[in-house]
Amino acid sequence: MGKTRLEAFSDGVIAIIITIMVLELKVPHGHELDALAPLVPVLSAYVLSFVYVGIYWSNHHHLLHAIGRVNGSVLWANLHLLFWLSLFPFTTNWMGESHLSPVPTAAYGFVLFMTAVAYYILTRALIAMHGENSPLERALGADRKGKLSVLLYLAAIAASFWQPWLAAVMYALVAAVWLVPDRRIERILLNEEH
Repeated sequence: MGKTRLEAFSDGVIAIIITIMVLELKVPHGHELDALAPLVPVLSAYVLSFVYVGIYWSNHHHLLHAIGRVNGSVLWANLHLLFWLSLFPFTTNWMGESHLSPVPTAAYGFVLFMTAVAYYILTRALIAMHGENSPLERALGADRKGKLSVLLYLAAIAASFWQPWLAAVMYALVAAVWLVPDRRIERILLNEEH
């Protein structure tokens, strides 16, 4: 089956996730700049999560651009990814409102970890459908960035119970690594065209 419905549905869900996250932001009480000070943890968590959702949206777009069709396994793997992404508003708000308390900070990391696992499962489902030597499989290769991210999430979850601020720095570090555009799929597709 074609991939257009999957793309449209995923884009819609991701847009709703971002909308929910921004609606969770509360207007400050007061009219001076210092009225924002109590909201810094919440705003910081929002910015981090917005970046993460953007990263997943961008990489999801590239992933689907590299394939021609989907099947039932891919649909379910994609729903699995969207499920974990849909928890971002909850854990973002909880971590921000708690000012990096250990359990909410670990829960945020757990959702990041499970989202990365779900993305990996989606890539494996797509590769299984399109073949081991498909352009997508060649583009992803060993996926060192993905594996490093998972390890950093696990370390950050553990750090949440010791130094929650360190966990937050590690979450931001992983986002920074992924902010650099991942050109693997683009390069492979460009080479396929020539």
